[in-house]
Amino acid sequence: MPKSETANSKKNPRAQAEYLECGTRLKRMLKFDVRMRGKEAILIGTDEVGRGCLAGPVVAAAVILPPIRTGSKLSQALEDLNDSKQLSGQQRQRLAEIIHLHAQCAIAEASVAEIETINILKASLLAMSRAVNKLLDARCETESAIGNYLVAIDGNKKITDLQMDQVTVIDGDAHSASIAAASVIAKVYRDKMMADLAVQFPQYLWESNKGYASQAHRDAIKEHGPTQWHRKTFLDRVLNEQLTLALEL
Repeated sequence: MPKSETANSKKNPRAQAEYLECGTRLKRMLKFDVRMRGKEAILIGTDEVGRGCLAGPVVAAAVILPPIRTGSKLSQALEDLNDSKQLSGQQRQRLAEIIHLHAQCAIAEASVAEIETINILKASLLAMSRAVNKLLDARCETESAIGNYLVAIDGNKKITDLQMDQVTVIDGDAHSASIAAASVIAKVYRDKMMADLAVQFPQYLWESNKGYASQAHRDAIKEHGPTQWHRKTFLDRVLNEQLTLALEL
């Protein structure tokens, strides 16, 4: 424990408890992964973000973490790894940089058009399938090597077009270090994407709501109508009103 944190935690028992719980959580998540993959398999954690948004693609990441020894510098750097929704933007950004540096990662999307065509669940699984295959392609794996992998998926649905061993984990981003890492990578990537799009469409405030159904976002859609980045079927359901579906260019 760094000296500054030791001093602060002595003055603040609550801070000490939070610090210790943080380290315990990472250790628990890493052990969870070890139990899942067994002795031989290489574990790929995958997760998606943006499933409940009114705008933008759904984004998935796939991550293979390196061996992480308790007490190592990497372990200390990743000590606050958790479900990305439980982290601050600053924590996510810092963790994403560390994960990209030390782990093998791939990111993939399913577009708004695909979401509208095949539904959001299938689009989420499609994005995860693409991320896993992209990661395997980067590793230049042959079909005969696929049996060496286990894909851990956040949720309760397997990826039907992925011919690999899979395990689903409900609330996986809170239990598995690999899935949590994927959730962080996907979240940081998608948040930046929506912030970049906000420059073109400032009235929707995507830099702050990231495309989710905040009141300000809903109000902006009512006033300005939807863009080509909005999911029209979501607008009908969430806003519960007739909206003009002409695209704003």
